[in-house]
Amino acid sequence: MKSHYQIVIVGAGTGGIMTASQLLRENPKLDIAIIDPAENHYYQPAWTLVGAGTYDFEKTVRPMKTLIPDGAKWIQEAVSELHPHESSVELSNGMKIDYDYLILSPGLIYDYSMIEGLAEALEKGVVCSNYIDPKHTWECLKNFKGGNAIFTQPDTPIKCGGAPQKILYLAGDYFRKHGLLNKTNISFATPGTVIFGIKKIADTLNKVLERYHIDFKPLHSPVKIDPENKIVYFKKKKTNAQEGESGPDELVEMPFDLLHLAPPQTAPDFVRKSELANEQGWLDVNIHSMQHNKFDNVFGIGDVAGLPTAKTGAAIRKQAPVVVNNLLKIIAGKAADDHSYQGYSSCPLVTAYGKMVLAEFNYKNEFTPDPMLKSMLVFNSHKEHWRLWILKKYILPYLYWNRMLKGKDV
Repeated sequence: MKSHYQIVIVGAGTGGIMTASQLLRENPKLDIAIIDPAENHYYQPAWTLVGAGTYDFEKTVRPMKTLIPDGAKWIQEAVSELHPHESSVELSNGMKIDYDYLILSPGLIYDYSMIEGLAEALEKGVVCSNYIDPKHTWECLKNFKGGNAIFTQPDTPIKCGGAPQKILYLAGDYFRKHGLLNKTNISFATPGTVIFGIKKIADTLNKVLERYHIDFKPLHSPVKIDPENKIVYFKKKKTNAQEGESGPDELVEMPFDLLHLAPPQTAPDFVRKSELANEQGWLDVNIHSMQHNKFDNVFGIGDVAGLPTAKTGAAIRKQAPVVVNNLLKIIAGKAADDHSYQGYSSCPLVTAYGKMVLAEFNYKNEFTPDPMLKSMLVFNSHKEHWRLWILKKYILPYLYWNRMLKGKDV
């Protein structure tokens, strides 16, 4: 194995594979290494559907070796440290790889320790999470006979911020179809203050909450799980509406018969503990060019990047061409002056079996629906539509495997 590459990409997820493919399409002579220890690559957006029993898990996984683009070298190792001053990355086997340019796209990691009792609860199968094991979520849903069904998320940033709501709505529809709705108390406890930050989308989702009789509990952050007694504890923020000030937190306990959660999430340790991280521990990049704010030969893409927008594959689709354009400019001796990424992200909010809302937005939280939706005869994507369900279940997976990961336009 050689120890120097022109371009090193850390992470063979959506961002890493997509960026490598686009770079090699532009210039097949580029010397690129992709570092990632994983045997398999997962299409995680479909795990929402797996958890509701309407998608085959096996269709979400492919061997990593089949996705590494021709012309790139795959180094199947984990990264342990970053040395930006030396332009090198250190692998867990102790080897160092030098680079001219670095693209960081390692995603994020789950930190179970941030919620007391979470690791034990997961081990015992007492809680479920589409983020971790969507097949177990489906088993929990099928075995549920009524009682308290609680859905929640942590107060850390998470990938696909809408995912905890998607399984909430699909579970509500499942309960409705199986005559369990009147035997069930459904709660959605979230650290946020509103169901969604865009009013048009929130108006639709509030009607969905009503349809399934879901008790929306804002300002609730999960802090502890008692797996033996099946109780989840939340820190509830108190606010003085008139003063706009927060009061002391209140500890709220809620017994559950079904608990689904998104685990707390952080940047990988080798990013968080490096000079490349911002104060919050995420990769410190320019939010429009994706270039690092201190090291010009470093770029970030995807979930690891410290951007004020949702961490989604849709965001990566818009970030990748900017990273590619800027990197090729630097290689040609020009400035990385493409500042065109405006924070686009999207959240396909499945609201029932066969219905979906598509929230597309930017840094300003403006609703920015793709004009291409009109070709699907979808003119109001902020409303529930069956054609959007077709997009989610059939079209997007096809585009992902056959176009996005191959560096083709979508």
